[in-house]
Amino acid sequence: MTPIPGLVVFDLPVHGDSRGWFKENWQREKMTAAGLPDFGPVQNNVSFNDAVGTTRGIHAEPWDKWVSVATGRIFGAWVDLREGPTFGAVFTTEIDPSKAIFVPRGVGNSYQTLEPDTAYTYLVNDHWSPEATYSFLNLADETAAIDWPIPLAEAEMSAKDLAHPRLADVTPIAPRRTLVVGSNGQLGAALRKEFDGVDGIEWTTRNEFDLADPDIASARRWRDYDTIINAGAYTAVDAAETPEGRRDAWAANAAGPAALARIASEFGITLVHVSSDYVFDGTAQRAYREDDAVCPLGVYGQSKAAGDAAVTTAPRHYVIRTSWVIGEGKNFVRTMAALADKGVDPAVVDDQRGRLTFASEIARLIRHLLVEDAPSGIYNLSSEGDAQTWADIARRVYALTGHNPSRVSGVSTEQYFAASQSPVAPRPRNSELDLKRVRAAGFIPGDGDQLLRDYLAS
Repeated sequence: MTPIPGLVVFDLPVHGDSRGWFKENWQREKMTAAGLPDFGPVQNNVSFNDAVGTTRGIHAEPWDKWVSVATGRIFGAWVDLREGPTFGAVFTTEIDPSKAIFVPRGVGNSYQTLEPDTAYTYLVNDHWSPEATYSFLNLADETAAIDWPIPLAEAEMSAKDLAHPRLADVTPIAPRRTLVVGSNGQLGAALRKEFDGVDGIEWTTRNEFDLADPDIASARRWRDYDTIINAGAYTAVDAAETPEGRRDAWAANAAGPAALARIASEFGITLVHVSSDYVFDGTAQRAYREDDAVCPLGVYGQSKAAGDAAVTTAPRHYVIRTSWVIGEGKNFVRTMAALADKGVDPAVVDDQRGRLTFASEIARLIRHLLVEDAPSGIYNLSSEGDAQTWADIARRVYALTGHNPSRVSGVSTEQYFAASQSPVAPRPRNSELDLKRVRAAGFIPGDGDQLLRDYLAS
């Protein structure tokens, strides 16, 4: 390892005989197994230098590079030009055909040839773009204090490289950004609070970023993004059973996440996606685990299950499966509190069991998974506590707002919807989610009753 995070030198076996030598300059399976990031190169470049002392750099590009020598020998100097505590850190070494180095995005690199007719190659994982952001450092900067084997006064180099700014005047390369899709909903509001003050987050609504756009693959310079958080979804469960609702549900919950998964796979982006208990039919006699087979009852659940399957094809993904989400705006808890204040004695469904999931908890988990770099996969999330029916929760809301909980009566799902003139989606009767995996990831879900108290007090 080196003093610059992510900058790693690798030994490459060189096989020689009387005819010359051979090496595997890039072998994805072996090198990723050895610790090289699977950075997805898309272009191979060669730099030939006929004179000893030819010096190039110091350039920091917005892509990753894999640099190795084909013939000759070079002295390399790398300076961290990324925002952060290691800005300005320097590493130098010599590279011949038996060594290679992985240079992460934003690390300035410079090479000085030590033998005539030297050629070095570099793989990069993006193409040149006029929108790309670069940083440059003066080759002779005294702050970096690079001990060049051949003094720069005797080296062959361009006037442009000597005209670059000193370290104190360099514009650092910012970290890759986070794109939040659907940031106007209840989860989007919670994410804005959770990530308040965090730089590099791009908040978008459907007007600014439409998942149905056929040109979504070119809608952004995706190499500049590290994470996509999909906070948008079609959640009108009953309307999804209509022809128009079915189209909208599949577009938002399945086709959109599939498009994001393709982008995340191509550009090495972490994709975060929020799912639902509706992917299950609710017939299990225990809490549902992450590895249970999905079996959705209605269109909403089917579209969510399809979206989940697409998201899990991205190498770096988090699918957060939730139940009974409560956030800002109109929701079950706010409705019950309002009915209590108005003197209404409601009949509430008592044959569906589960736990509330507060949007603030989803946002907290998303941040936890990203910060801790948790293993990819599906994570169940709800509040802690015993599973309850909707009627149980309604009674608790009445009690916490100073009203008599016995005013709430229980009815079956069939009785509740008996008079409906519109399509009614089937509901899972058991929505309880097993929370062992999320706890094992170091996240402790909040106590359901305390979260409810806090929510009603807010």
